[in-house]
Amino acid sequence: MKEEKIIVPANGYLMLFLFILLFFGSIALIPITETGWSVFGIVFALVLAFGFLMVQPNGSRVLLLFGKYVGTVKKNGFYWVNPFYTKKKISLRASNFDSERLKVNDKLGNPIMISTILVWRVHNTYKAAFDVDNYENFVRVQTDAAVRKLASMYPYDNFADEGVDEDITLRSSVNEVSNALEKEIDERLSIAGIEVLEARIGYLAYAQEIANAMLKRQQATAIVAARHKIVEGAVSMVEMAIEQLSKKNVVDLDEERKAAMVSNLMVVLCGDKDASPVLNTGTLNH
Repeated sequence: MKEEKIIVPANGYLMLFLFILLFFGSIALIPITETGWSVFGIVFALVLAFGFLMVQPNGSRVLLLFGKYVGTVKKNGFYWVNPFYTKKKISLRASNFDSERLKVNDKLGNPIMISTILVWRVHNTYKAAFDVDNYENFVRVQTDAAVRKLASMYPYDNFADEGVDEDITLRSSVNEVSNALEKEIDERLSIAGIEVLEARIGYLAYAQEIANAMLKRQQATAIVAARHKIVEGAVSMVEMAIEQLSKKNVVDLDEERKAAMVSNLMVVLCGDKDASPVLNTGTLNH
């Protein structure tokens, strides 16, 4: 048998009643019969007691008879099975797994620290019990392997100065990366009968040796982008100012004066600090 087999054993309460009747009845018959049959009845009742089985909600018991798989009990309740069955308990509850922070290289070769949070549960008790040695350890090892593979498939972030423009990155594409991680882990754990309910990145950062350098790089990229916007806006404002002055005949500017005006306006609009005005009491040329 290679697949899970769901069984429903005998009612445990009925067998409990028979056990009590046989056990205490045999004790009561000892002084009356004065034979070994009463002792045999007591021993037989004690053997039957090993067959009682209790299954809690979202729990299961895998039953074996001298190494042969008999079936799995998933329905919660109080049962009685063959006393010689081996009963292996497997929980069907959802479990959380927070992996360790792994140091791996992303698609661009940058060392990063990454970890994942996994929510999983057993849905096939036969595979979990017999297809892998230890299904809980199997979950941990395969999750780490999947995270390492995922980190090598995507860059940590885009770098415009190097012409790197990926559609999916580890930092910004949270949903896409989580879906890819969940699919990768689910494929790996299916051999153990494990169902992946959710998988997402729990921690993501550059490795310590390059963290400061990457932070400065991100700050520089942000400053350059901000400067680009400032210059673009300043040029538009200067162009509008010259156009309005010429249109309303406020002042007649030749090319040299226009150049001086453009230079002054660009300094004022693009400067980091407020401009200090200078009062000119002479002509426009002095």
